[in-house]
Amino acid sequence: MQKIVQNLFISANSFVQWAGVAALREAGGDVERMRNIYNERRKFLIRRLRDLGLGVKVEPTGAFYVLGNVKSFSQDSYKLAFDILEKARIGVTPGIDFGKNCEGYLRFSYANSLENIEEGMRRLEKYLKETYHL
Repeated sequence: MQKIVQNLFISANSFVQWAGVAALREAGGDVERMRNIYNERRKFLIRRLRDLGLGVKVEPTGAFYVLGNVKSFSQDSYKLAFDILEKARIGVTPGIDFGKNCEGYLRFSYANSLENIEEGMRRLEKYLKETYHL
């Protein structure tokens, strides 16, 4: 049920998609500014995940998510995601939600402020040090 709900309610409805088309056509300066902001967040998150030992094989170029390899910490991404939520208060998505080939990965979003992402990475680092003696 979780997977069904996740995929049914994740997308914007059609009138919002049309608003997005209009924004892309008419808001070039704002789009460029946001692209730069998201790129800064993306680079920061990738660097911090790698610093923490979470491999990032493919750097995203068209989304605001990063898949981090957590196989050295756990073979159960679902359990790990909920443990991180409970102990570090960070919401991440278990890779298994995207199929068996994504098991061993967690999905991290950078659709938040850089300050919040920095705080999340501090919490994740503390969690990994306390739990896995990183």
